[in-house]
Amino acid sequence: MKKIMVVTSTRADYGLLRPLIKRINDSESLELCLVATGTHLLDKFGNTIQEIEQDGFPISYRVDIMKFGSGQYETAQTIAYTIQSFSELFKKDTPDMLVILGDRYEIFAVVTAAATLSIPVAHISGGDITVGAKDDFYRHCITKMSNLHFASCADSAKRIIQLGEQPDTVFNVGGLGNENIHNVMLMSIEELENSLEFKNLEPFMLITYHPETQKNSEPEEEMLKLLKALDKTNINLIFTKSNADAGGEKLNRMIDEYCTKNSSRAKAFFSLGLKRYLSAMKYTSLVIGNSSSGVVETPAFGTPTVNIGDRQKGRFIAENVIQTTGETESILDGIQKGLSEEFRKSCKHVTNPYYAGFLTSEKIEQVITEYVYGEHSTVKTFYDL
Repeated sequence: MKKIMVVTSTRADYGLLRPLIKRINDSESLELCLVATGTHLLDKFGNTIQEIEQDGFPISYRVDIMKFGSGQYETAQTIAYTIQSFSELFKKDTPDMLVILGDRYEIFAVVTAAATLSIPVAHISGGDITVGAKDDFYRHCITKMSNLHFASCADSAKRIIQLGEQPDTVFNVGGLGNENIHNVMLMSIEELENSLEFKNLEPFMLITYHPETQKNSEPEEEMLKLLKALDKTNINLIFTKSNADAGGEKLNRMIDEYCTKNSSRAKAFFSLGLKRYLSAMKYTSLVIGNSSSGVVETPAFGTPTVNIGDRQKGRFIAENVIQTTGETESILDGIQKGLSEEFRKSCKHVTNPYYAGFLTSEKIEQVITEYVYGEHSTVKTFYDL
């Protein structure tokens, strides 16, 4: 059987990759080699490798790369160390194809090692644009090192070709997150309340805010503006904490302090896990922050969303998403509009640009299988428009 190595480094990419991992694991022609790395292995980020273990997937390797902290210089050190660590892993156990998702710096480093060693790469969610995060150029670099491209929408597929990739290697398959929404058995509101240990949860807002790594401003200043806006509301708050980007740990300390001061209505989690997170997205009155899930996944629920700042700028934005600046008054205006009955009703009829109408993971598995059992070369040529 052909060995397919899937690398997951965060709670976010694992939740999206989960249906594809299951298909590869169940395949009669593909052998799953699952690698957990990044924040999955850190207690301070919720030790989310436990979610993978609870799902019953065999973890072939656990690669600890987060040894240097989360500043800009430390991020550069992590990239260098990750390239070294995965080069050694690929030399020891060379897969027939590497499968990765997204745009994070540690995934960029993994792909750099694989491409250098002529290992074919399948990239999921390329072609997006996120102006406010350095993920933007990591994503495009990953595209140029990859052999198969699975885009989440038509605009992204077009952009991949614009980057010089051969059209017959680009597949508009929709978003894996939308597949999860249509296929994961979600909790009832009572089950969610019990799981979160938060009685009388509704109404509540679901909040995820990450540093804008392309900006020169301090992440704490941006978070303070958001917290000031939340102070002027009176409904419950569920936070999912920031990722391992530069400045993320400072934001998480601010979230913890805020929840301690507002313990009657606010609670924070490193990771809700896929089922709880999607369930919370279903029942929440409003999603707030700058996470990609607020843009890509909320249209499937018709959930009102306030997207703050520029981190997701450039993505296709559905009509359920209200764009605000990072200023307190702008955020508060967005919250008030998002909670209005008129806007909530309009969101229920929104067109979802990230749903392809079929099982995304099934299409990806099919294309990967055809590729690894067919004639192919890792030598790439530039496609001129």
